[in-house]
Amino acid sequence: MLPTDLNLETNIKMNKYHVYGLGNALVDTEIEVTDQDLERLAIEKGLMTLVDEERQHFLINNLKDHLTLSRRACGGSAANTVISLTQFGGRGYMACKVADDDNGRFYLQDLIDNGAHHSGDDQLQAGITGKCLVMVTPDAERTMNSFLGIGETLAPEDIDPDAVANSEYLYIEGYLVTSETGRAAVIKAREVAQNSGTKVAISLSDPGIVEHFKAGLQQMIGPGVDLLFCNKQEALSWCETDNLDSAVLEMQKTAKQFVITLGAEGALVFDGFSLLKAQGQPVTAVDTNGAGDMFAGAYLYAITQGQSCLEAATFANRAASAVVGQYGPRLHSAEYNGLKFA
Repeated sequence: MLPTDLNLETNIKMNKYHVYGLGNALVDTEIEVTDQDLERLAIEKGLMTLVDEERQHFLINNLKDHLTLSRRACGGSAANTVISLTQFGGRGYMACKVADDDNGRFYLQDLIDNGAHHSGDDQLQAGITGKCLVMVTPDAERTMNSFLGIGETLAPEDIDPDAVANSEYLYIEGYLVTSETGRAAVIKAREVAQNSGTKVAISLSDPGIVEHFKAGLQQMIGPGVDLLFCNKQEALSWCETDNLDSAVLEMQKTAKQFVITLGAEGALVFDGFSLLKAQGQPVTAVDTNGAGDMFAGAYLYAITQGQSCLEAATFANRAASAVVGQYGPRLHSAEYNGLKFA
């Protein structure tokens, strides 16, 4: 081998992980509700709302006779994304905070069972692990009420700098903006990533998050990120416009690359040079819970396997369509291989 080849090889960053995920650790329970249930219980449809434990217990007691749609699972947006990546065959790490309780121990084991490494073992403390009540209406819309529990105390000291530095991407869920220590953890992780050559990706997560916590999101994003995920409503709110073309131009000030998901219409992809359109996949939606998380996980898997941005978005659309066609934010293990670059 020529000396120039040796020099090139030693300059290539060899990563232990494709993605280091950072987000709220929540054990999900998904139930079927009606619009009348949401109205009766004063729940705002289609958004993620933070609640205290008393309110969550109140909701569960009032909905205890409703159909449970999927089994208990470790969740939170970033965890769903990391698990989709690992199920496709990628290497993922999840930074999270759970308590030393039944749900916490279950959460960490579920991550392991799904092929994801995690930071939780060294941080188990007395407290309550976060829980998310996911309510699905007949139109397939998901509405979430989340009690963060001990996850609200996720802090900079919970970040593993070596794992961040040894990852191709740091992936941040926007929901962390609601916690002061969570924002600080994100900023530390982003700075470690940017100083070590790890690319930074973030999801805006929820229209309500963008509307109410934009200043905090700007702090987390800092001078800009490599990749941003959002849906159309989040993009318009982030850019403070009602015109998608204007939003596309404005988003280029925030991220080198970005994806705006459009539901059944597909996705707009800015690859750093051009705006591209990934076609949607025909599907009868049953449950939209986890669609955006699956999209991000599939997209990150594809680009870390050498696919182009457009190829990644097309693959991610296919994966997201598969997950909205059933209940729950994940597919069965055998389904992931069937989707890969088909």
